[in-house]
Amino acid sequence: MGNIFVLRPTFRNFAPRNRFFIILMEQTFELIAKTFMGLEPVLAKELTQLGANDVQIGRRMVSFTGDKEMMYRANFQLYTAIKILKPIRHFKAKSADDVYEEIRKIDWSEYIGKDKTFAVDAVVFSEEFRHSKFVSYKVKDAIVDQFRERMGCRPNISVANPDLRLNIHIAEDKCTLSLDSSGESLHRRGYRQESVEAPLNEVLAAGMILLTGWNGDTDFIDPMCGSGTLLVEAALIAQNMAPGLFRKEYAFEKWPDFDADLFDRIYNDDSQEREFKHHIYGYDIDMKAVNTARLNVKAAGLTNCITVEQQDFKNFKQPKEKSIMVTNPPYGERISTPDLLGTYKMIGERLKHEFTGNDAWVLSYREECFDQIGLKPSIKIPLFNGSLECEFRKYQLFDGKMKVFRSEGGQVKSDEERRQMAEKHRFKKNREFKKRMEEQEENEEADIRSFTFHRHDVFEEKKERRSREPREPREPRESRGPKGARFSKPGKNRFERNDKRDFGKKRNRFDNDDED
Repeated sequence: MGNIFVLRPTFRNFAPRNRFFIILMEQTFELIAKTFMGLEPVLAKELTQLGANDVQIGRRMVSFTGDKEMMYRANFQLYTAIKILKPIRHFKAKSADDVYEEIRKIDWSEYIGKDKTFAVDAVVFSEEFRHSKFVSYKVKDAIVDQFRERMGCRPNISVANPDLRLNIHIAEDKCTLSLDSSGESLHRRGYRQESVEAPLNEVLAAGMILLTGWNGDTDFIDPMCGSGTLLVEAALIAQNMAPGLFRKEYAFEKWPDFDADLFDRIYNDDSQEREFKHHIYGYDIDMKAVNTARLNVKAAGLTNCITVEQQDFKNFKQPKEKSIMVTNPPYGERISTPDLLGTYKMIGERLKHEFTGNDAWVLSYREECFDQIGLKPSIKIPLFNGSLECEFRKYQLFDGKMKVFRSEGGQVKSDEERRQMAEKHRFKKNREFKKRMEEQEENEEADIRSFTFHRHDVFEEKKERRSREPREPREPRESRGPKGARFSKPGKNRFERNDKRDFGKKRNRFDNDDED
């Protein structure tokens, strides 16, 4: 992807070669894409395919360089990014006063007007800086004090809908201040109309699908689909549709240098989309979940390639076409079930007898649940679902014995899967759910209730310990904006969509916005 060069009058006195170099430097800058633990390699691959330069994997993030078009595309087209940040200053600080002084050195009139609003998010991993909110306050104070000294007035703070979003990241004494180009987290695609209990995060769902290597070359099945997140993300990936199609606005659209024409071209360009010749099937035992999934699929305009039906997994039958299965069964954490281990035993039985010749991928949390499946996985991938360190396991199903399967040329593990499984320290040595299981062995049923009681005991123990310790004064809470507050911007068709819009259509196709 090439850079976009715009010659400005201020460069008229420079030699052509120097002018080219200066404009190139202006157009290319550092960027950071944030993601969930375990999805960093997937995001790095996405960025490389998008045309980003200097792609480097970090912890929960991938750094890269690009121009304004790359920043817009990263927000609009990446499936596994939750934020795109544009660093504007790196510095070291050993105290809050150091942070204040470094922020004061920046000319903030270049980024925000005195009549505008801003907000600051802080992420802190440091012995010196214990409270992220306190760091946020120091950054805000530095910006406000600079405006008061220079102009006699100041911009205001707006948590819900600011004109400028800032992010400061502190790791020990290393600080990075960035402009948040995304605004609302990119996992909030915009197609979800309703959700069920403990819905799967959209970015995690897309990451799971991309980890399987599936790109629409077979049918796709989720037998426990819940609100249909895996189904919708699979349809977007299969057709190479940008996940940003459904969003109303990005934070960079409020920046002074926002190029509306450039972003409109990116938004309306469907030249890379492809035809999906197979089908996606979702099933759930709960009719409420089925109706919710259908509503979300319809909102995304994907009813032509996704079918959602009510069906218990125990009644699952061998599909007629070659398929891949990706599913996220209950873990017994946020969603309980009368017989948690029995559910996983049933999953293994259905896969073994009714999914031969296909691959199944299962995301779950407890080792004892995976044990009940009774099948040997070809690969285990550590992934975090929220705060839970889960495993994403692949099962390759085939008829007969392993020895016969291999003698006929079958492969349970690819060379890449062998390499990944050989990596050390892929998982924590002492998994939390293993320890909890050992502590609760006396419970014969071993269902969700035992874990719930254990958590309650831990809570009471911590509560009693806190009562014996001196309490630190609490910091003031910031006021929060209205739940679900959305951006809006007049004068653009893309922002005038109402709740009845057809999300599956693009902006230049909105001829019947008032129709269901």
